[in-house]
Amino acid sequence: MFKHFLITRFNLRKSDWTTSKKNKAVLTDEWHKNRFELFNDFCFHSVASQTNKNFEWLVFFDITTPKKYKKVIADLKTKMENFTPLFIDGMDLFLPSIQEYVANVKEDYIITSRMDNDDCIGKYYIEEIQKRFNKQQFTAIDFIDGYTIQTHPTIKIGKRFDQYNPFISLIEKNENPKTVWAIRHSHWKREKNVIQIKNKPVWASIIHQENKVNEFSGYGHVSASELFENIKINSEQKKLIIENTIPYTKWRFQSTINFISSYWNYTFKNIKKKLGVYKFK
Repeated sequence: MFKHFLITRFNLRKSDWTTSKKNKAVLTDEWHKNRFELFNDFCFHSVASQTNKNFEWLVFFDITTPKKYKKVIADLKTKMENFTPLFIDGMDLFLPSIQEYVANVKEDYIITSRMDNDDCIGKYYIEEIQKRFNKQQFTAIDFIDGYTIQTHPTIKIGKRFDQYNPFISLIEKNENPKTVWAIRHSHWKREKNVIQIKNKPVWASIIHQENKVNEFSGYGHVSASELFENIKINSEQKKLIIENTIPYTKWRFQSTINFISSYWNYTFKNIKKKLGVYKFK
């Protein structure tokens, strides 16, 4: 009936991507070391823990990936049968390579879900997406509730409320499929056919020292037991977070500001959409 792909880009070269948020050079050996640690600690473990294994995880690496990290990738492949590493020549080939790969699918429908290599998903993420499958011709599935974890300079965990987020999925008829990566995740606000789902936290964004754009925007009290019941990560990272998380009471004011900002953005985007401000495709 359908084929489901989870799709992640890793270290694809791009001419205008040369530094991190703190102006540190990217794609260096240090960058690769840190990014593979994040990938293994958060991203890989969370995908491996999915309750529904009926999907294929396409992870796109650059052909210039150092040999020692290609070995790491090969080792990861032995740990997850549906993990498919693909090596391509830079960011410009990312979308064409996705579309070329899915062109071999024989099923009538394709589901594509996106995920960044430094984030993680809840164990029911794939299952919850596939529950919404109903032979849609072209419909995005947007779970707008999640969590966020700040790992540097201090550790914080909170709730996150974010529509058109980097975990969005697309269900479409298998007729020259566009895939979810055809447009930026934030641009799905311009698409009419979007199902937004609340109160199903199935993802977590990780805010770390190498983020190019993201800042911690969490709010509310989230217990470690609540977080790790839903999201599975490396056991050492889990222990580190549990033992060193700053209590919610110490950042309550920031929480209030983030809460107001999150819901204001949600309301403002919906008003603009109803008023026809966004140009639909």
